[in-house]
Order: sequence, then C-alpha cells, then structure tokens
Amino acid sequence: MEQQITRRTQVLTNHLLLHGEPTSLSAAPPLSSNSCLNYSPPDLNEPFSCNPTDMRVYLDSHNIPDRDWLFGLITRSRLFNPKQRGHKVFFSPDYNQSMEQQREMTMKRILYLLEKGVFQGWLTERNPDAELRKFALLEVVGIFDHSLAIKLGVHFFLWGGAIQFFGTKRHHDKWLRDTENYAVKGCFAMTELGHGSNVRGLETVTTYDSNTGEFVINTPCESAQKYWIGGAANHATHTIVFSQLNINGENQGVHALIAQIRDADGNVCPNIRIADCGHKIGLNGVDNGQIWFDNVRIPRENLLNSVADVSPDGQYLSAIKDPDQRFAAFLAPLTSGRITISASAIYASKIGLAIAIRYSLTRRAFSVSPNGPEVLLLDYPSHQRRLLPLLAKTYAMSFAGNYLKQIYVKRTPESNKIIHVLSSAFKATFTWHNMRNLQECREACGGQGMKTENLVGHLKGEYDVQSTFEGDNNVSKALLAVYIAAKKSNKPFKGFGLEHMNNPCPVIPSQLTSSTLRCSKFQVSKALLAVYIAAKKSNKPFKGFGLEHMNNPCPVIPSQLTSSTLRCSKFQTDAFFLRERDLLNRFAAEVSQFQAQGESKEYAFILSYQLAEDLGRAYSERELLQTFIQTEATVPAGSLKDVLALLRSMYALICLEEDAAFLRYGYLSMDNAAAVRKEVTKLCSELRPHALALVTSFGIPDAFLSPIAFNWIDANAWASV
Repeated sequence: MEQQITRRTQVLTNHLLLHGEPTSLSAAPPLSSNSCLNYSPPDLNEPFSCNPTDMRVYLDSHNIPDRDWLFGLITRSRLFNPKQRGHKVFFSPDYNQSMEQQREMTMKRILYLLEKGVFQGWLTERNPDAELRKFALLEVVGIFDHSLAIKLGVHFFLWGGAIQFFGTKRHHDKWLRDTENYAVKGCFAMTELGHGSNVRGLETVTTYDSNTGEFVINTPCESAQKYWIGGAANHATHTIVFSQLNINGENQGVHALIAQIRDADGNVCPNIRIADCGHKIGLNGVDNGQIWFDNVRIPRENLLNSVADVSPDGQYLSAIKDPDQRFAAFLAPLTSGRITISASAIYASKIGLAIAIRYSLTRRAFSVSPNGPEVLLLDYPSHQRRLLPLLAKTYAMSFAGNYLKQIYVKRTPESNKIIHVLSSAFKATFTWHNMRNLQECREACGGQGMKTENLVGHLKGEYDVQSTFEGDNNVSKALLAVYIAAKKSNKPFKGFGLEHMNNPCPVIPSQLTSSTLRCSKFQVSKALLAVYIAAKKSNKPFKGFGLEHMNNPCPVIPSQLTSSTLRCSKFQTDAFFLRERDLLNRFAAEVSQFQAQGESKEYAFILSYQLAEDLGRAYSERELLQTFIQTEATVPAGSLKDVLALLRSMYALICLEEDAAFLRYGYLSMDNAAAVRKEVTKLCSELRPHALALVTSFGIPDAFLSPIAFNWIDANAWASV
C-alpha cells in the first residue's frame, strides 16, 4: 500500500513539474507558478470543413428569415434580461426572481411580442405556410425561455387549437381573433387531480338545463378538481373544460366546453374556485393552477360542437354514434402539442451541446507529458465519446422532427393515423434524449455546469416536465404496443379506449357547421395513438408507415462486420429492420401466451411491457434512421454530405451499441458487438474536427448561449463580476 502511495505521488509530482523529470521525490525542484491561461477562440483553430449556413438549412428546414427576425426582436428589448458578461451580452430569464416575478415577466414579454406582430395569423390563417411559421417562431421563443413557450403553447395550441378542432363557425368567429389578439386569455382544463393520462376517466360532470338553455359544470369530488392547468393561477380569463356530459341521465362521454373563469378586471367569476399549484422544479414562469366548478352555468352555445351537439330542448345529437370514436376526436389538439414538445426538446439539446462542445474546445485539463501543454477536453477520446454520439442523435432527431412538422401541416384524413403514431413515438424519444443529453452536457462542463447562468444545469429542471405532460412517455409506448398486438393478431381492438380503431378512418369536412353536424353522415375519428403497423398476417403487402421492409425476406447480418459494412446505410437499415420485425413477433407471441394461460387481453399487454418498450424504441429509432437517410439523399455531393454520412453512421451504430436487444436476441454476435463499439470510437475521432462547425450549424445566436461557450475567463474576471 505504501509503495502504491509513493508511486502515485511520484507520478503526480512529475506531472506538475515544469522542467525535467526527477529521479526521486527528494530531487524534485520546488513548484513554480505557470503562466496565466489565455482564452483562444476555437474559431481561430477549428477551420470549418463544411458551411454551417448551408447545414442550418437542413436543420432548421423552414422559415429561417422569420427565426432570425424574432431573435433580433428579442435582443432589442430589455424585457428579455440582457446581461453583460465579459465583452458579450447574453439573454436569458432571471431565474433568481421569485415565482410571482417570473410569471409577470412572462406575461409582459407576451404583450411585447403581441405588439410587434409575432402572433399575427397564428389562429386566423389556416394554411401550411402559416402553420410552419408559427412552429418556427415558437421554437425561437423556446430557445430563450421554456416557460414563455409553454405559456404561448397553452394559449394558442391547446385553448386555440381546441376551438379550431372542436368548434364550428360560430366559435371560430367569436373566439379565434380575440384569442390571437389576447383580448381573451385561454387555458386548457383537461388534467384532474385523479386523472392525467387516462382522459376517459375524468370525473368533472356537466349536465344540461333545458329550462334555461344552459350547461351546468360541477366538480363532484376533490379528485375531480382540474390540476396543473397552465395559465389558470393568474392570467387566464377562459378555459376549455373537459367533462363527462350527462344528458337526460345518460353519460355521453367526455366533451369540451368553454367557460369563463375571470372577468376583464381579473376577478375570479362566481362559483369558480382557483388555487395556485405553487413552486415547481422548473417552468416557474407558467402559472399552473387548480380549478373547482361549483355548478357553473354556461350558455348552450359554449359546447364545442363539431363532434356532438345538444338541442335547445335537451336532445343529444351526433353523427358519430360510436362513443369510442367521439372520445378519440377530443384528443386531436394533443397531436400538435406533442409536435411542439418534440421540437422544443431538440432545441434544448442543441443549446446544451453548443455550450458543452464550445467549452470543451477552449478548456484544457492535464498534459500527457510533464512539460507538455494541457490537453483540450474534446481531444480526450473519453470526452468525444460523451458528447459526439449525442450530437449525432440530435441531428437525427432534428431531421425527423422536420419531417413530422411537414406531414402535419399537409395532413389528410389518410395521414392522421401516422401523424398520431409518430408524434407519440417522437415525443417520448426526443424528451428522454433531451434529459440524458442535458445531464451529460452538465457533467462535461464540470463545475461551470452548475451555474444557472451557464444554462445546461438549470435547463434540466425546466424540461423535465416534458416526459410526463401531454401524455406520460411510458403510457404512450404501452398504448402503442396495444395497437401493434391487435393488428398482428387480426383481432378487434379492445380496451384502453382503442375500440374506435376497429372502424374506418373517417373524413373531417374542412368546414363544420351545425347543419353539417346534424345532416351529414361524416364520422370523426382522431386515433388515440393511431396506426403503427399493417396486419402482418394479412394477404396484402405492407404499405406505408415505413414498414414496406416487412414484405421482403428477413435481413441477415454478416457473421463478420468490417468498417465499410458498418458504415453502409443498407447494413444499418437491415439491422434496424431485423430488430423491429423480430420484436413484433416476440411481443405478439408473448401476449398470446399470457392469454393462453387465462389472462385477459388487457392484462396480457400489461405483463408484456418489456417487449412493448423494446418494440416502441425499435420503431422510433428506425423511423429516425430512415428520415436521416432521406435528408442525406437530398444533399449534393461534397463536404456537407460527407459529414452527414459520418453523423448518420454514428447515429446508427450508437443505437446498435446502446440497445441490449441486439445482443439479447442474437441480432449481433459478441464479436460483431465489439466491432460496433470499436467503430463508434473511430467515428468519434473523425467527427472531432467537425464539432465546432456542427454546433455552429444550429443557428443559435451567441446571445442565447452562455458565458462558458465563449471567453469564460473574461466572463469571470473581476471586472465582470
């Protein structure tokens, strides 16, 4: 033991010496001070092999001038908390403010953006270009502050989206423009204390009084109180109430109604009780509240009636006779919500990576020889291994998120199911990735990652909520598995609220009026999670959903994998196809086995949760790889395409390395798994020269990053403190 201590002391002493290497501890000269560190901008030493401006076109994909306009708008106002650190000015919320102060600043910033015309057309223009512009501007807002983006998302996408989806012309005319202009401040009262992901189990009850032509909304018990309602605690004047609708003693299921909760002066309305959910681990700029309804009366016209209506004399009217299909329709706004959550998770990942990688290109630690210079963090292979695979995943998710937005804004009745599936799968995958990414970036920044002003540590608390709101990630994947099993077995859907999936996908007219609702034979169905796979046992070829590979023979993985094979896109897709189809077979077989043992179909699904999670991961990662390959195919030959090929291989191989299913089920041999790991390390070293260009391509202005991404010595100098 004593010898080990002596040896380690010798090594450290030699490491710290400036001149020569002593032969013994006693011969060591006294330590002398080193020259002070100087910051060297990485841009001077890291030449770009590809043009970040060109790469940004593929990453941001749309509305780049609009994004840059909003970045500029934010930096021109002191409302957005400019703070000089060294010779740079940074914009981020003041997280040292109290919860009340943060909420008021959020509202002031909204009013500033309103005055500058940022929200023009967000609800009153309905075309793909307007929707893409809205997505782009919300993403920029989120880069500055997640609370601000969530507050806007609740108002425009949830409250406003509910009126668009569930309302008819009378609601659109009355509410949309006032919502866009903030004459009305809306919130979205779906979640209850006792029910979150299980919307069907909501306990709020609404009845109809035919004598007065009014609906009566009531919170019958404490677990029925509306909970976590963004905007409710301080600012919202109106809400969409999701409630069981009881007409003439018969429960017609969950419906949506408009209720006023405050008057124009901000006073809580009669028979409404509102409480504050209090301080949170993040998002304290959003005023989440609890709401109780004590027999609140609202006009009959406040029922959002695109799906169903109630006549003045109290008759329930709906062209959709199936209650399961009616219920599915009320989940439509959550699709756009999941899309915006997915996108914001990726931009948060970009912020973390841009800061951590820039810091690692200027911060040095230790030298490899006693007299040598200290080594840049990113020149350590272990540091490359920490950050560069996450960078490749973030690129893959950027391309997939862009694809999801494009099919959403051009949606058709036929594409609604795949949009539901992808938005659910991507929301889970992207938000989990973001939390892992931010943690790794925080650690990669060492102690500096702990400072709130350096963002990466604080953003973990701000974004943690994404894993559970708008649908718990694990619940989403479980429901996805239910769909797969039903399609695999060729049996009808049963349980979990998915019975509506047994019916044809209905077509929603572009204009819904009261007369259309009562006379036409249209049906409305918004799949709860939607279609993932066509029936494997059907006699027809698979078509759509990226599953055409199921029509081909099962791929075979070579017994020995070379570097060129591992980097081949065909091998990569074959490996992902093999995993997905095998897990589907295993999952369906396990569910059938549990049923043969006497378990109900619903409980068999629950017992098979591990394979369900594996299959959900396989589906999502395969979709990500395919959208990456599709994006890569649009890039002309040159350095940009070469770098994307490296990133795509890194993405594919890190997925192979990290998912134990490839070894557990024998898709890769032990030797091939070792070859994959070795190739990932090689890719790290090849991506290292491109690291600065790749994070610069994110297009995030310097002012929206943090001091350690730049001259961290200057930012922490006495003159800057």
